[in-house]
Order: sequence, then structure tokens, then C-alpha cells
Amino acid sequence: MDRREDHPPADELSRALQGRYDRLATAPGSLSCGDALEAASPAPGETIVDLGCGRGRDVLRAAALVGPAGLAIGVDANEAMLAEARTRAGGAPRVHFLRGDLAAVPLPPGRADAVVSSCAINHAPNKRAVYREIHRLLRPGGRFAVSDVIAERPLPEEVRSDPAAWAACYGGAIPEADYLAAIAGAGFSGVRVVRRTAPYERGGVRVLSMTVLGTR
Repeated sequence: MDRREDHPPADELSRALQGRYDRLATAPGSLSCGDALEAASPAPGETIVDLGCGRGRDVLRAAALVGPAGLAIGVDANEAMLAEARTRAGGAPRVHFLRGDLAAVPLPPGRADAVVSSCAINHAPNKRAVYREIHRLLRPGGRFAVSDVIAERPLPEEVRSDPAAWAACYGGAIPEADYLAAIAGAGFSGVRVVRRTAPYERGGVRVLSMTVLGTR
């Protein structure tokens, strides 16, 4: 469950996230924890929205898959990441990047055929709100594909309250059952987990990543 006491104060969390992703904006290496875009199977002419798009890699991949009749939109809260994404896009047509919170995306309802996200929703204190927003963004019959970090079991309070742990992609992880409950509460159907990694240790706790699909 997403409770107020299960995350650091908002200002501390925001500073930790900004500090980490400012540093990573021009760094090499992948920030993903699974291939949500491949799982979403974008088709020509579709509109794809990537939440927590980072440096824009999957947005550019999506643009190539949906073609000239489609649209690829990346949303991220970090301006340094968005600046790098726009540089990499180089003015490519039918590619847009927007600054926004994952639970309050500056797009109209029903804008997307598919919403994807990789290793981003774990940063959100209210995951239920993010999935309600994904539901709002999707047209009827639209789909989501999300790869994210989850906890093997409920995390101890000292980890849940640590903004650095949240920024490092494990402090905000919740158990799979709670994560799937957040999705179900948003009204999705056909929800299924298509991939789980083996658990691994971060900061003295055990987490894993999974890829989950669902339909509006």
C-alpha cells in the first residue's frame, strides 16, 4: 500500500532524484530494468507515451517503429534528462518530449495507444496514482507495458525513509502483490507478468525487476 509514512518527505525525495539524474543525464550505460517497449509491440501509426523517458532511447526506438504516421512522446521530471533527449532526437519529426510528473502528465485523456515505462514508477510515492494516470492517458482498448523494480518482501522503515535509496531505484520498491493491486485498482484488465529477474541485493535488501502488461 502507498501510505504517507512509506516515503521520505517530498522535498528530500525530489532533491535526491534530481541530484542523481542530473549526474546521469550525459553518462553512458542503460537506465532500464527491462524492455517494456518490445513488450508493448508498437505498430505503425500508433501513439506511444514513455513515462520516465530519461535520455530518450526508447522514445526514438518507438518513433522508428510507429513510422511517419505515428507519434512518440517522452515524459520526464528531470530537465537535464530531457535536454539530453532532445539533443539526441536532433529535431526528428513526430518525436516530442515533455516535462511532467508521472502522476500528472500534461497530455489529454485517451492520447496514447500504448504507454511504456522502464525503471521509473518505483520512484513514485503513490504508484496507484501513476497507474490511474496511465489509464487516463490510454484510449479504450489501449495497453501498457511497464518494467519496474519490486521488492522481494516489504522493505524496512530505514530503507523506505531514505531518499538516496529511492533515487537508487530500490527504496521505493514494493512487493509484487502490492504492485499488482495498484494496477488492478486503476481498472485495467488482462494484467499479466511476462518477465521476472532473479532477486538481487541492493542496500542490504533484496529486489528484482518484472515486466507487466495490461489493457484499458
